Amino acid sequence: MPSETARADKDVMMRGLRYFRILLLIAAVPLGGCLVRSRPVALRTSTTQLATASSNDLVERLNTQAGQVQTLKAAVGITASLGGSERGKITEYREIHGYILARKPSSLRMIGFFPILENQLFDLVSSGGEFRLWIPSKNRFIVGNGDVERPSTQPLENLRPQVIYDALLLEGIDLNTELAALEEGEHKVIDPGTHKPALQGDYTLDIIRQDGHGWYLSRKTVFDRSDLQLHQQRLYDEHGSVVTDVRYDEYREFNGMLFPTLIEILRPQEEYSIRLKVTNLTINGPIKDNQFLLELPSGAALESR
Repeated sequence: MPSETARADKDVMMRGLRYFRILLLIAAVPLGGCLVRSRPVALRTSTTQLATASSNDLVERLNTQAGQVQTLKAAVGITASLGGSERGKITEYREIHGYILARKPSSLRMIGFFPILENQLFDLVSSGGEFRLWIPSKNRFIVGNGDVERPSTQPLENLRPQVIYDALLLEGIDLNTELAALEEGEHKVIDPGTHKPALQGDYTLDIIRQDGHGWYLSRKTVFDRSDLQLHQQRLYDEHGSVVTDVRYDEYREFNGMLFPTLIEILRPQEEYSIRLKVTNLTINGPIKDNQFLLELPSGAALESR
C-alpha cells in the first residue's frame, strides 16, 4: 500500500495540475476592460542615415548661410490664418500671391494681390524701425513701429515687416556677445523607407545673448540631421516666451544656393500665422533704395499704430 507521504505528494501534484488547468482556461478567455491596459506604441526611429556635427560646425554653417544672402526677390503664395486657444477657433484665409523684396541690414517690402482679380490687396514696407502699410480696398494707410501695442482682429494689420525679414534673412551668431550650446533632439517625419510616421534626429543650437541686464535665451535654431539644413527657428523675448516660431521645408537650389520654398511663420502671442510658398527666387540681385519707399496716397486715411 502507498505510504502516507506518497499519498500526500500525489494530492499536491493533482492540486497543482488543477490550478494549472484553471490558469490555462483564464488565459484563453478574453478579459474584461478592467483587467486589460493598453498603451500606444512609441514611434519608430527613421531609417534615414544621420549626419553628425559639432557645435562649432553648426555655428560656422549658420554664419555662412547668413552671410551668403544679402538680398532676395521672391514670388510667393501667401496664406494667413488667425486664431488659437485664446480665440477658441482657427480661421484660415484663402491663398493670395505676392512679391517680397528684402535687403540687409533691415529693409523689406511685401505686396499682396487679390486672387483672380489681381487687384492689390496690401503693400507693406520697412527700412528699419518704422513700417508703412497701405490697404487700398479700405483706403487705409497705417504707420507704426515694430511692436503690436493694440492688436487688431485682422491678422494683416498685426503683421510687422521685421517678422518676415527675420524668417527670410538669417542672422549670424556673434560669438563676442552670444553663446551657442548644442543639444540633440527628435522631430516627427514620414520615413522614406517605410512611408510611416517616425522620429528623426536633429540638432538644436541654443543661442544665449547678453544685453545690459545679463544673459537670456535669444533663439533656438534646429538642424535636420538628414542633411544639416535649418529645419526650425524659435525666437524668444527677454522673459523666455516664444515670440516667433518659423518652420523651413522643401529646399531648392537658386543661384547656386539652397533655400527653403515652404516657410511657415507662427506668432503664438498674437495668434496668427503666415505661410509663404516660394515659387520663384533671385538671391543677391540688385535692389534700389526707392524700392523701399511707400508714400501716403492722395485721400488715404492715415492711422498710427
